Order: sequence, then structure tokens, then C-alpha cells
Amino acid sequence: MGDYEQRCREDARLAILAELARQRDATLNSLSIARVVDALGIRRSRDWVEDQLRRLDESGAVNLRDADLPGLGRVIVATLTRTGRDHVERRALLTGVSAPADEE
Repeated sequence: MGDYEQRCREDARLAILAELARQRDATLNSLSIARVVDALGIRRSRDWVEDQLRRLDESGAVNLRDADLPGLGRVIVATLTRTGRDHVERRALLTGVSAPADEE
């Protein structure tokens, strides 16, 4: 895998964690998360986004569950864990996820 593709994966994972941290219940479905990643200019399929969610689950940053939502079909629902929040808040950094930028 090239450096650009690796950077896209790491940036997308950070964006996912940061968006989950902004949610009141720290939870979003994979369709909504795909829109967040797309808005960053990282235009990938929902399957690609779900692969990033599974990688974050493996690292303990999120918990995943499958759901069948009316009108949306099958989605993965992701909930941020303490490990994921610690990364977003720079208390402990995860391998394979871009580090959050310093505040201006």
C-alpha cells in the first residue's frame, strides 16, 4: 500500500473518532460516517469505511454492532470507547490513526 493510501486510512480513522466524540451519545451508523469521510474529500465506498470501522474496533477505539434500520438497510453502528476518546483528546495515541492536530 502506498504512502498516500495509508495516510487516507489514518486520516479517515481520526475523522471517524472525532465525529463520534462530537455526538451526544458517541454513536453513529456507517452510512452517516461514510458521509463524514466523503466530506473530507476521501471518497471511498461504504465497504471501505466499514473496513476502517473494523480496524478501529480491533484497536479498541470503538464498539461495533450490526443493525437493520428501516429505510437504510444493514448498517454498522459504532460507539466510541474510552480508548477512542483518549486518542481524540491526545491522552494516548493509537497506531494506525492520525494524531489530532495541535489547537491553534
